[in-house]
Amino acid sequence: MQRITISIDDPLAEMLDQMVADRGYHSRSEAMRDMARDAIERWRQDNSLSDHCVANLSYVVDRRVRSLPQRLADLQHAHHDLVAASMLVRLDHDHSLESVMLKGPTAQVRAFADQVRAERGVRFGTVNLLDVEPGDSHAQAQAHAHDHHGHAHLSPRSR
Repeated sequence: MQRITISIDDPLAEMLDQMVADRGYHSRSEAMRDMARDAIERWRQDNSLSDHCVANLSYVVDRRVRSLPQRLADLQHAHHDLVAASMLVRLDHDHSLESVMLKGPTAQVRAFADQVRAERGVRFGTVNLLDVEPGDSHAQAQAHAHDHHGHAHLSPRSR
């Protein structure tokens, strides 16, 4: 383990201490390690060179925006090869939280997510990507061999 030293202003230190207490960390160091891991993971996702991914795209929809729910449904149907599943949670009379599970070529998944998030009336859009390696190999012994019936495994990539 390496020791690093940082300097932060008093208001930021107070907010950090409040977060440490609220989340139940035993020390500032534990909180800083989690924040560093989080930032590195976001950086890794933003700079991923992986060809394939699975992803969760979540966003809030304002159904008062003219034809937005239909436009989003049409987008999902037009990209049925990327959309594995979707779920809608109604938040109030006007807003819903939608979560769309995606899989496929990373560039296409990112482009679809960007297109959805750019729609007027879509807010708080977040995409979480997981790099995967498509394939049919198994670490299991040949005794467990089986037919994949036309699908490929999407194994998480090693870091």
